[in-house]
Amino acid sequence: MRETPEELRRLQALLDASLSRSTAHLRSIISSERTLTAGQLTGVLTGMCTLALSTVTAKGEPRISGVDGHFLHGKWHFGTARGAAKARHLAARPAVSAAHLRGEDLGVFTHGSVEVLNPYGGEPAADWPELLAYFQGFYGDDAFDWDNDVVYYRLHPQWMTAFAPDLAKLTEKAETAEKADGA
Repeated sequence: MRETPEELRRLQALLDASLSRSTAHLRSIISSERTLTAGQLTGVLTGMCTLALSTVTAKGEPRISGVDGHFLHGKWHFGTARGAAKARHLAARPAVSAAHLRGEDLGVFTHGSVEVLNPYGGEPAADWPELLAYFQGFYGDDAFDWDNDVVYYRLHPQWMTAFAPDLAKLTEKAETAEKADGA
């Protein structure tokens, strides 16, 4: 967990506000007993989490693809090849939706807009060196030409909910997976 107390407070406020603005149907599914607090959410969203990322074409046609999502400081971060179609879509239309699903155990749904963290030939985000060190530690220093091959984004959520019907089962599976990775 890399979140500061202030980041956790902001994430909790977002989760609460998002659920309160949701439809009665969604609130009947994602009740207070079947959701996570900001602290619980950051505890289960560790390492790489596959995201289904939805963008839109210039003609308004939806497109969905998978990206490696990393939940850092209470926000999703992900990358793609600079020449990918989604990179063109995001440059022109930065609004996105993202979903991270773990079977029936966890669903995290986010709507918002993206910020480019390492623009080609431009000024990177202030925290890009810290994030780059994290990504290089995760993927390897020489996995990419980090300046030219990949573009990274931060998703600024405007709406986010988390569905977890059984927190104990979810955390048990996460602990079992961590032990298997460490073996």
